[in-house]
Amino acid sequence: MDKVPPKGRGALLARIAQMQREKSEKQVGMELTADPPTKPKGRAALLHKLKEKKAATPGMNTIPQPETSALITTPGTKTVPQPETSALITTPLPESSISETEVKVDFITKATSEISFVEKEPVHFKGDSGRTVNLSVNYIKLHLQEDRGVFEYEVKFDPELDATNKRIRATNIVMKELNLPKVYDGGSILYLPQKITNTFKTFSINIPGADGDQAVEVKIIYKKQKSLSERECIPLYNVLFKRIMYILLYTPMGRNYFNTHHRYLIPQHKLEVLPGYVISVNELEGGLMLCLDTQHKVMRTQNAYELLKELRAADPKNFKQLATSSLIGSCIFTKYNNKTYTVEDIAWDMSPQDTFPTRDGNSISFIDYYKKQYDITITDLTQPLLINRKNVRVSGSAEKVEKIVCLVPEISYLTGLTTSMRNDFTVMKDIAHYTRVTPNQRVAALRKYLENVEKSPEAQQVLASWGLHLENDSLLMSGRQLDNEIIYFGNNQCKTNDNCDWSRAASDYQVSGPVDMNNWIVFFTDKDKKYANEFCELMCRLGKVMGCRIRQPQQIRLPDDRSETYVKICREHISRKTQIVVFICPNMRNDRYSIIKKICCSQIPVASQVINSRTLSNPQKVRSIVQKIALQMTCKLGGTLWTLRFPFKGWMICGVDVYHSRPEGTSVCGFVASLDESISRWFSVATFQEKELSDHMRIAFKKLLEAWSKENRCFPKNIVIIRDGVGDGQLDYCKQYEIEQIEQVLRELELDIKICFIIVQKRINTRVFSVNRDGNFGNPLPGTILDHSVTRSYLCDFFLVPQNVRYGTVNPTHYIVLYDSCNLKPDHIQRLCYKLCHLYYNWSGTIRVPAPCQYAHKLAALVGQHIKQLPSSTLADTLFYL
Repeated sequence: MDKVPPKGRGALLARIAQMQREKSEKQVGMELTADPPTKPKGRAALLHKLKEKKAATPGMNTIPQPETSALITTPGTKTVPQPETSALITTPLPESSISETEVKVDFITKATSEISFVEKEPVHFKGDSGRTVNLSVNYIKLHLQEDRGVFEYEVKFDPELDATNKRIRATNIVMKELNLPKVYDGGSILYLPQKITNTFKTFSINIPGADGDQAVEVKIIYKKQKSLSERECIPLYNVLFKRIMYILLYTPMGRNYFNTHHRYLIPQHKLEVLPGYVISVNELEGGLMLCLDTQHKVMRTQNAYELLKELRAADPKNFKQLATSSLIGSCIFTKYNNKTYTVEDIAWDMSPQDTFPTRDGNSISFIDYYKKQYDITITDLTQPLLINRKNVRVSGSAEKVEKIVCLVPEISYLTGLTTSMRNDFTVMKDIAHYTRVTPNQRVAALRKYLENVEKSPEAQQVLASWGLHLENDSLLMSGRQLDNEIIYFGNNQCKTNDNCDWSRAASDYQVSGPVDMNNWIVFFTDKDKKYANEFCELMCRLGKVMGCRIRQPQQIRLPDDRSETYVKICREHISRKTQIVVFICPNMRNDRYSIIKKICCSQIPVASQVINSRTLSNPQKVRSIVQKIALQMTCKLGGTLWTLRFPFKGWMICGVDVYHSRPEGTSVCGFVASLDESISRWFSVATFQEKELSDHMRIAFKKLLEAWSKENRCFPKNIVIIRDGVGDGQLDYCKQYEIEQIEQVLRELELDIKICFIIVQKRINTRVFSVNRDGNFGNPLPGTILDHSVTRSYLCDFFLVPQNVRYGTVNPTHYIVLYDSCNLKPDHIQRLCYKLCHLYYNWSGTIRVPAPCQYAHKLAALVGQHIKQLPSSTLADTLFYL
């Protein structure tokens, strides 16, 4: 009779015994047969091949990588926009002979193609659970003519032109003679829709300049032909549609385009809203698609000079300090050249009367420059200047050079909203009237764009010259809606509705994991004594509803509201027996809040709750508010509010997110992992880092494994890691670097654990609409899945609509399964991600991202904004950061 293999704990013990035997065999010197060296595959084989090619090719030092803003660039380069043209500007390739250049450019193109495109095979990641629903998306099919192509040329100049703008000017003159459209990168690479020669062609031209015409010989050397269907041509398509936006008179601001001639004015708040579009072309599972979505930019009609005058009038003594805090880091818009800048500093010792050097070696004052170039008269000659700094590459230099731009406040307009504006309900409501667009309005704007392109002969000429044609409407397709989940409480359960809201059940039913509050403290000032007494009485009564015992707290009156008083009183009254402390503050001040959290999270570790007394002042709402506070305090003490049923055991679910601190330049990475079978208790680790992709994944992951092992007396079978904050350009690096750290930890611990690594992207331009029977468009219901046609051809990805919105358009969440050794089915991953959106205890409804990601975000933000040091490990198994 065959022996039945052990399962569960028996399998774990057998595995441990086997590991010990193998270890002892190695120690006694037992000869082991080494595995034959495996032939490198995938990216390893490609890098090995590139290394050999590089060694065989003299003078080959760098391999350009494709970027979204350029067709071919060198590593680390950034495009430098020039006002006189919309062509691409990049660092030129090194000069060489014709034969060497042919080898070099061919190899660059081949290497670029292999690294980015040929490396992966097309994949299909499609599930079948749920009911079918009719959907529409903001994508437009882009058709290609089969007999058309793109011809690549190299451009050389004699004498050599170092200035990029001169290269572009010379190429434009040649293209005008040939009467051909082109895409030129400002360096060596030129793309044309037709073949003009099989070898090379030389043109003699004169470039006009301030010192007279300059005679230049331009040699255009044929390299190769590309098919329009190749993925390498995607950057070309994006450049073409940027040209169409210029033709349609849209102004670029950042990455998007806005109509500066059609503004929505909000005069009561000194604001205006610019409508616009975000456009991008990509190769998706359903073919080549144009993504088109409406965007809005909020501008202030007030310029920086008017703001400085207001600040000076409000507080003359602290004027410079107020101006610095108000302007530094803000984004300003200059209407004379339609550009945006970030204010890095204020030059109080400079004024518009100062001069700066020009390209011809002379100098000119800011007053004369703006009068001569833009016919703008500066009125206040003593105002300070605003400073913008950025690192750019210049021709002939391998290093980036710091470029300083001085801006005059009088002609620099403020963009975005201040903190006070965001906290003003009236302001946000008036802005939302224009920016909160419904699905029907989005589809109407999309169709309006298509109509404008159709009516524009110039736009049609741009498309036709390259063999392109747009569909006349957005894409229609089918999706799936997952079943509603069942929420389990301590003494009852409820099934979620189509709105995914269980607020009523959360207030009526007992929590799933109650915690008694026997020793807790409430701090308050004399002003808030009445609110403190009412709060304590309500808390004690709500204990029965929640299923726990809440005793009367120790009430301590503060003599004043100074930050030093909070520090002193905490050190005097908080002891090891204290479960949680509550601070009822007369107002919300960031400095006070930071001090409280720093003391309670790091110096004297204890759960803490900070309450603004104004939230307790409304008698009609005070009970529901206090109940939400009581639920939050339960989580901070290690309790749980509700659970869901998960069809697996022994799995650890992790969430990772990063908070960036702009002024300091440091970042905080938050790691959160589940501790139990019901995925309701969490363990948290925070680390400091210097860049988005974490350097501390290995150390944090080991701590999470130790916490799981300590809690469950074994290691998990499978681990699902959901990572937030990774863009498309960082996917390969994340896969090679972060996942490798995780695998390294498992190898060190000799654990056979399967890993599923999922990326979550919230800031996407994809919009999904439900299609009604009458032809109108609406928001799809929560749980809607879209996993075909508009998904990536070379990624395992899908879109999930996780929540319901009352106004505007719902934003789907993009999930990318970057690595999966668990071999999970698409249905399983999609259902798991949707279930996890129900477990965020700060909201009795679904949220945009899975709960562990949101917990990691809250942890990283608290540490980065307020604590600014690592929290105590004694709080790691509680949600102290809610």
